[in-house]
Amino acid sequence: MKIRIKFGKYGAMKFIGHLDIMRYFQKAMRRAGIPISYSGGYSPHMIMSFASPLGVGLTSDGEYMDIEAEECLPSEEAVRRLNDVMVEGMKVFRYRLLPDDAGNAMSLVAAADYLVCFREGCAPALAWQDQLQDFFSQDEIPILKKTKKSEKVVDIKPLIYSLELCEGDIISMRLSAGSADNLKPELVMEAFAAFSGFELPQFGIQIHRKELYARSEDTLLPLEALGEDIGE
Repeated sequence: MKIRIKFGKYGAMKFIGHLDIMRYFQKAMRRAGIPISYSGGYSPHMIMSFASPLGVGLTSDGEYMDIEAEECLPSEEAVRRLNDVMVEGMKVFRYRLLPDDAGNAMSLVAAADYLVCFREGCAPALAWQDQLQDFFSQDEIPILKKTKKSEKVVDIKPLIYSLELCEGDIISMRLSAGSADNLKPELVMEAFAAFSGFELPQFGIQIHRKELYARSEDTLLPLEALGEDIGE
């Protein structure tokens, strides 16, 4: 059976890279007694995959991983077992059963919500808050996108689904995500800095991912909404 797990990453754990997080969850599954399935062959491994690896230095409330399970474990018990073995800075929120024909989380990701704020002492002196809506109201938002082989100017405006200022000078943004059109919040902030005429210091912003979404017809749904809790 297919299971989708939602978890968060905070504090010092934001400095742990994706491969180490994967190894950490492999150990956590064993310690928590989660009945996870293994692949066949001479070197069996746990069947698990992650939706969209989080960059080092980012925190999140909305991380997802899919596993194959050998037997049905009630959602509440599974969440409790996993949280009992989690280190500080990691927390499991959901353990949900997926339909047999459900696609894996990685292939479904279409958008992501982020909260962005300036680190202490890094906010520009100008009244940048007044310029945020003007920035988003542009018909086009061109940026210079660099790859290993070339660089080109691309318009990221179609990839920004929403952008607004929240209480406490926190910028909320919903961006295109996934394998096809993935837009990082760092690029949005670089474009905003260029538009507003201020310099964005390296490591000058803190980014928190709130949620990951799949597209269902014309609607975006949180990845957890594609499954259901398992009762006693």
